[in-house]
Amino acid sequence: MEACHISMRSVVCMSVCASEEVSVQPHPRAAADASLEDVFRRQYPRLVSLLARITGDRGKAEELASEVFCRLSSRPVLFRPDCNLDGWLYRTAVNLGMDALRMAARRRRHEQAAGAEALRTSSAGDPLADMLGAERRARVQAVLAGLKPVSGRLLLLRNAGLSYAELADALRLRPASVGRLLARAAAEFEKKYRSMHGGEI
Repeated sequence: MEACHISMRSVVCMSVCASEEVSVQPHPRAAADASLEDVFRRQYPRLVSLLARITGDRGKAEELASEVFCRLSSRPVLFRPDCNLDGWLYRTAVNLGMDALRMAARRRRHEQAAGAEALRTSSAGDPLADMLGAERRARVQAVLAGLKPVSGRLLLLRNAGLSYAELADALRLRPASVGRLLARAAAEFEKKYRSMHGGEI
């Protein structure tokens, strides 16, 4: 199991395998190192927010956001002016988030009966709104996990507040096609949601 930790003052990527901890130093160029910290300060909160929307788990979101920056620390070429660094960050974050979402969906399918019983037991005494909200989030996550990858990414990034131009940049799309693709993704989501759960979205 690998874990990656980002330090605010000095960015260091560490791999932890079993009980052995190995420190991997960042790229030796001071400019790239400073840029990594700057990018971390600027983008980490937004990536955590995006990943929390995808996974529904703040702790998991922080773990995945740290993994994004761990990967970035080994790719100094992305700091060149001609590279689309922000686009790479969003693509990597969404890919990691969607992978986590699919794994969670598979786990829920395997543990559906036990999970339903646990939900009934743990929700006793909790506000009804909390229980219904958790159920709705689980449904939305299950639907997103079954969408075409580009549709799920578009909806998640748009929901995170990205503009059409930022969506085009992050997902390598033609700006003129973003509106049409978003409408198609929304229709795909609605159709799949109704087929799986029925009723209103």
